[in-house]
Amino acid sequence: MKPAASVTEQQTSFGSRQLSLPPVLPGILLTAAIALAALTIRSLTGLAALSPLIVSIILGMAVRNLVSLPTAVDAGITFSLKRILRVGIVLLGLQVTAMQILSLGGAGLVMVALTLVSTFVAIRIVGRLMGVDRSLTDLIAAGTSVCGASAIIAANTVVRGREEHVAYAVACVTLFGSLAMLTYPLLAAPLGLDARGYGLWSGVTIHEVAQVVAASFQGGEVSGQFGTISKLARVVMLAPLIMTLALARRSGSGEGARASAPMPWFVFGFIGMMLLNSAITIPADVTAKIVVLTNFLLAMALAAMGLQANIGKLRAEGWRPLALGAFGWLFIATFGLVMLKLFGF
Repeated sequence: MKPAASVTEQQTSFGSRQLSLPPVLPGILLTAAIALAALTIRSLTGLAALSPLIVSIILGMAVRNLVSLPTAVDAGITFSLKRILRVGIVLLGLQVTAMQILSLGGAGLVMVALTLVSTFVAIRIVGRLMGVDRSLTDLIAAGTSVCGASAIIAANTVVRGREEHVAYAVACVTLFGSLAMLTYPLLAAPLGLDARGYGLWSGVTIHEVAQVVAASFQGGEVSGQFGTISKLARVVMLAPLIMTLALARRSGSGEGARASAPMPWFVFGFIGMMLLNSAITIPADVTAKIVVLTNFLLAMALAAMGLQANIGKLRAEGWRPLALGAFGWLFIATFGLVMLKLFGF
């Protein structure tokens, strides 16, 4: 018969259990620290267009490539990249209501949908012709056509591209979205756009939400409102896009293709939050806190992406994905402008 453990041994064993930490905690703390730093940088600079998501992935990549990280952080980084990301995307639904989207009218919604779908399809076709990796092409297409970095990390739950693909795609939408943000205000008058038309053009074609806000409000309050609402309409279309990508991947050739594309059930959470926000009135101060929390969680996910991205592999992707991102930017800007004129805005 095995002798009973002594009191000292029991206390030591109990104490060990008490002091043991969840394996995901070190990595979560690391991604949270990077996300907090990104939000702080955005706050200190006062630049609304400086997305904390973009800053997070840059900081994460810097840490990954300059510091030797212990293996203890791996589990938490993976947790941030998968679980925390999904929570952030679900909460993103609380930033838009059905009434905001419907306020664009039928013509506005059709214009948004046609521009989004045409841009996504065009980038995929050109990416295939250029020989760009399929996963990277899909990520650039999602980021350009929908809502920048948020769309990229959401699409990657289905696409499952490498971390370097995500980083490259985020770099593309950051670069070309920033160029659009700076050049659009200069083009409004030469193109003969009034406040509503300029706002719609900005919201339908510029990559990031923050970039749309910065560019559209240059045309005044009316322009800013139309830009923001049309951009939110694109954000809502993230849900059907991700589901379509998942179904397309699952119906691809071979068992491996079907197995590699999980159904993104969190998308229904996104839709549910939007419907909840449409059904009840959430106080403005609560909404503001939810926005900060959502940005923080998504920034943690982007930090995790950066912490797994190797700059050497990123450079190895070459110039073709960058050229594809440039094509996508020019295509969505031109196609959106044509749609704007055709629909009489």
